[in-house]
Amino acid sequence: MEQRISLITLGVRDLARSRAFYEALGWRGQEVQETVFFQAGGQGLVLWGREKLAADCGVEPAEAPGGPGFGGIALAHNVRSAAEVDDLLDTARRAGARITKPGTLSELGFYTGVFLDPDGHAWEVAHNPGFPLSADGALTIPDLTPDEG
Repeated sequence: MEQRISLITLGVRDLARSRAFYEALGWRGQEVQETVFFQAGGQGLVLWGREKLAADCGVEPAEAPGGPGFGGIALAHNVRSAAEVDDLLDTARRAGARITKPGTLSELGFYTGVFLDPDGHAWEVAHNPGFPLSADGALTIPDLTPDEG
């Protein structure tokens, strides 16, 4: 298996509401057969009915991502400055998100905040100078092995 993620699918309760939320963030999607597809850099974000996603995954809806309680997934969106973190959190709040962690400097030295979309999917927004972004927004994971020094 190649080490990459191609699509992230979020099971949503109300497809129209979720599409409107992401479009209010500035994203543009395409709807095909009650499924919305967003190009997200080199990946795709898909919005699909929660019940349909659960059935497709072979689980009961309560076990599906985003079911009761935390669904066990967090998506991350890295930006180029701390100011961009605060700006994006504000945009998300205006679009209907709930801010669960306002922008703050982490113990590891990067600036981060978190919002929940209308279905409770967690999005971390972070500025981490140690994880550089290319011109097209692709993230580069640096060599994280400790120096043998």
